Amino acid sequence: MPTAPPPSRDVALETRFFWERFKNPIIAAAIVVLLAATAFTGYRFYSDRRAAAASAALASANSAQEYEQVIARYPNTPAGADAYILLAEAQRKERKFTEANKTLETFIAKYPKHELVSTAKMAMAANLDSMGKTDEALAMYQQIASAYPNSYTAPLAMLLQVYILKVKNRNDDARRICETILTQYRTSFWAGEAMQQLRLL
Repeated sequence: MPTAPPPSRDVALETRFFWERFKNPIIAAAIVVLLAATAFTGYRFYSDRRAAAASAALASANSAQEYEQVIARYPNTPAGADAYILLAEAQRKERKFTEANKTLETFIAKYPKHELVSTAKMAMAANLDSMGKTDEALAMYQQIASAYPNSYTAPLAMLLQVYILKVKNRNDDARRICETILTQYRTSFWAGEAMQQLRLL
């Protein structure tokens, strides 16, 4: 018995039927995608312009007041973050060590993943040392060396501990730290200084 041939498919008719049936959702989805792309492009353009303006403002800033203006006007930009470090340095030069440490604490709280966090902590320890708070400075240098062992600040933090320990006549502790620097950081610049300090102990 002969079988009936399969019904022929008219692709154009099926496409037309599909379009008529789903025309409104397709147009709505296309409009949403277009609006999202436009919004993203606008945001990127705005962010790039803002970052460029912040960098220009930071480059022209030379005083604590100007650094504060950069922080206030461009709070969530890389230049705004860097302005905290420069503001703290300006405050340190004016011997406002407490204010400088508050600025650095704010920086660390706001940007905990920033690459200069260990540098900010080093500056805080130096400020404590300048205020005569050597025990607090020593503790902070110890914390930096243990928290950031692979950073460039670790051997420096250890060496600065040596200076404080020598003043406190804790030569055995200072010697042990010098030996640790020579063992763990023998290729760093600070290893030579550690060797010299070891000879003086």
